[in-house]
Amino acid sequence: MSPLEHHHLNRRDFLATSASGLGGVALASMLAEDGLLASGKRDSFEDPLLPRKPHFDAKAKACIFIFMAGAPSQLDLFDPKPKLNEMAGEGLPKSLLDKARFAFIKPATATLMGTKRTFKKYGQSGMEFSDIVPHLGSVADDVLMVRSMHSDEFNHHPGQLQMQCGVSRFGMPTMGSWLAYGLGSESRNLPGYVVLNAGRGSSGGATLWQSGFLPSTYSGVLFRSTGEPVLNLDNPKGLPPLLQQKGLATLNKINQGRYEKIHDPEIAARIAAYELAGRMQISAPELNDLSKESKSTLEKYGLNRAEPKGIGGRGKSGETYKDFARNCLLARRMVERGVRFVNIIHASWDHHSNLDPELKYNAGAVDQPIAALIKDLKERGMLDSTMVVWGSEFGRTPLGENRGGRKMNTGRDHHPFGYSMLLAGGGIKGGQVYGRTDEIGWGIEDKPVHPNDLHATMLHLFGINHERLTYRFQGRDFRLTDVAGKVIKDWIA
Repeated sequence: MSPLEHHHLNRRDFLATSASGLGGVALASMLAEDGLLASGKRDSFEDPLLPRKPHFDAKAKACIFIFMAGAPSQLDLFDPKPKLNEMAGEGLPKSLLDKARFAFIKPATATLMGTKRTFKKYGQSGMEFSDIVPHLGSVADDVLMVRSMHSDEFNHHPGQLQMQCGVSRFGMPTMGSWLAYGLGSESRNLPGYVVLNAGRGSSGGATLWQSGFLPSTYSGVLFRSTGEPVLNLDNPKGLPPLLQQKGLATLNKINQGRYEKIHDPEIAARIAAYELAGRMQISAPELNDLSKESKSTLEKYGLNRAEPKGIGGRGKSGETYKDFARNCLLARRMVERGVRFVNIIHASWDHHSNLDPELKYNAGAVDQPIAALIKDLKERGMLDSTMVVWGSEFGRTPLGENRGGRKMNTGRDHHPFGYSMLLAGGGIKGGQVYGRTDEIGWGIEDKPVHPNDLHATMLHLFGINHERLTYRFQGRDFRLTDVAGKVIKDWIA
C-alpha cells in the first residue's frame, strides 16, 4: 500500500509500509528498475525513499522552494501602490486599525508610508517589478505572481511554520517531508529533501525542515556551503575503508535484530540513513565540485560577484552574495541528480528599520541567482518538471514603523493580510498576476490565497490529491493542508 493512500498503522500495514533497508543497495536498485516497488508493491528490502507513483499523471517532479525568511516588503518589490505614495503621512481609518494586530506598531500614531522604489513592466505580460529586482523582471513571462496571499499569523516563527508545515504548531512535517513521504525520491545517492542556508539564519531554525511525526527518513538534510557538505560525513582520519564496511555491517545486523523485536520505524530510518551516508561519501563531494560548470554559467548565477561594501544589515552573514548564488546553482545540480525537494532559506528580511538600504542589499543578493536558475532550468528542458517557488511567511505593512519614539519611519511591521509570492515551472501557468490587494496594500480585494491553498495546488501539480496524502498519528489522520485547502485551477498551465 502506497504512502499516498490513507492507512492505519497496525503491525501488518507497518511491515508493509516501512523499510528495514537491509539486503543491500544493489537489490533495492534492481527492484526499483524492475518497477516492483514504485508501483505500490512492498518488500521488506525496500528503501523508504524509492520513487512511488502519484495519484495521477503530472508535470512536476521536483521543487526548489526559495524561502525568504523574515518577510520581504511586497510593496517595495512586487505590488506597486501609487495611491499609497499619495497618502503617505496620513493615518489609517479607525475601522481598519481596530481590527488589526501588530507586532510592534503603535496604532494611535501610525501613518502610511510610501515607497522610494520605482516599478517597470516586463515581458509580453507587462508584469511589474521593482527597480531592485530587474533580473526577476527578465523572467516575467515564466512567472506566476500571486499578490493575494494571506496568513493566520503575524509573528515570524508561527508564520514560518504555517508556510512550511501548513499549520503553526511544533512537531508537524514540512511540505518537503510530505512530498518525500508521498513520492519518494529519484536520487539514490543524495537525500530526497535537502536544505541550503544563506544569510543569518531563520528564526524558525531546524523546525522548518523537520519531519515531525513522519519517520526521520523524510527530514530535510542541511547541506553546508563550505567544508564538509554534511557534518560528520567524512571518515575520521586513519579509519580504513574495510574497517568501516565491517563496522557498518555489524551495526546493520544489530539494528535489524532490534527492529525485528519492536518494529520501530525509526530503526528502519536509521538503517536507511547509514546506507545513504555511505553512498553520499562519494556523491556529495562530486555535487559540490563546480569545476565542470562553464565560466558563463558561474557568471550568470553571480558566483563571482563582489560583496557590496558598507551595507548588509539583517541579510548579511559572511559572503552572502556568493553563498546564495552557489545555493541556487547547487539546487539545479541536485534536481538534475533526482533530489525531490530543495529548500533554499535566506534570512533575514525583517526590516523594521533601515528598510531602503537593507532591502536593496537583500534583493541584490537573490535577484540575479534566482532569475539565472529559472533560465538555466528552462534552457536544459527542466523547468517544465521543476517547480520554483519564491515566498515568505507574510509581508510588510503599508504603515511605517513608529515604535521606540523614533522620529522617522524607516521600516515596516509584519503584515499577514495581503502579500506576494512568485511561482514558476512544474506545470505553473506563467506570465500572469493572480489576485489583487486594495489601493494602499492593506487588504485583499480579489482571489485570496491561504498557505493551505498554495500547498494543495503544489501537491496537485505533483499528481497528488492533497486530501488523500495522510498519515495516522495519535488517533487521527493528518495531512499537509490540515482540514482546508483548495486547488487553484487558474494557476495550472
